[in-house]
Amino acid sequence: MRALPATVLAVCGLIASACGGTEPGGAAAGQAASSAEAPAQPPVQDGPDQGTPAQQAPPDAKPLNGKVIVIDPGHNGGNFRDPKAINRKVNVLTQWKPCDTTGTETNNGYTEAAFTWDVSNRMAKILKGRGATVKLTRSDNDSVGPCITQRAAIGNKAKADAAISVHADGAAAAGHGFHVIIPKKINGPVDKVVAPSTKLGVDVRDAFARGTGLPYSTYIGSKALSFRNDLGGLNLSTVPKIFVECGNMRNAGDAAKFQNPRFRQRIALALANGLQHYLEA
Repeated sequence: MRALPATVLAVCGLIASACGGTEPGGAAAGQAASSAEAPAQPPVQDGPDQGTPAQQAPPDAKPLNGKVIVIDPGHNGGNFRDPKAINRKVNVLTQWKPCDTTGTETNNGYTEAAFTWDVSNRMAKILKGRGATVKLTRSDNDSVGPCITQRAAIGNKAKADAAISVHADGAAAAGHGFHVIIPKKINGPVDKVVAPSTKLGVDVRDAFARGTGLPYSTYIGSKALSFRNDLGGLNLSTVPKIFVECGNMRNAGDAAKFQNPRFRQRIALALANGLQHYLEA
């Protein structure tokens, strides 16, 4: 998800690096398995002694009724058009960073912004079908922004039960696999949700590995988990939140999968299953 500044992109017409940053450390391989479906509702049972139905959810109840989820599709397809706007520095509490970046792309030009927009909308449809109220941080893939600070504020204002920022990395081509980014304590607003964010991150990691068959990242994090304190979308969050880097867009194998609509559906389903597992715990 790292990107060159938009000023450079406007001149060169290239998106050359990822938005996630790098850190030392390797990871073990993930386990492949088929995607999990939503758990079935329990059968009706008679209550003991009374001979009346035990207290249960109504027949039309959905597992995520009453839950609010905010999905943040990383970057935006129009960011490259307004370098001044997205290069504007904003305070993420541990440092000042650009408002947003363009994101990365595959070697044949499939952009991270397009990927995250598609996956996020697929995931939103699944989660709404399970009863959740879902809000996205952007409404299209043609605009500029919003800034990383605004993306965090949207989740906070919604009082989300969980928030997830969808990305894809742009590391060296030899690296492959996915990882989840989890916030650290910074003596700031995120501190109180670091523990639930960690649980959310583990649940999403496990569901993602099962549902997609993609391995843990070979180039960043430990067992597909990376803890960071430099991302505004996490530092400014007051609700449980994580970033997921679905893989490396510069790696030929990962890139081919990302450009397959059926595989993007698998990614969306895996992410939805991870969120549901966290929210039902």
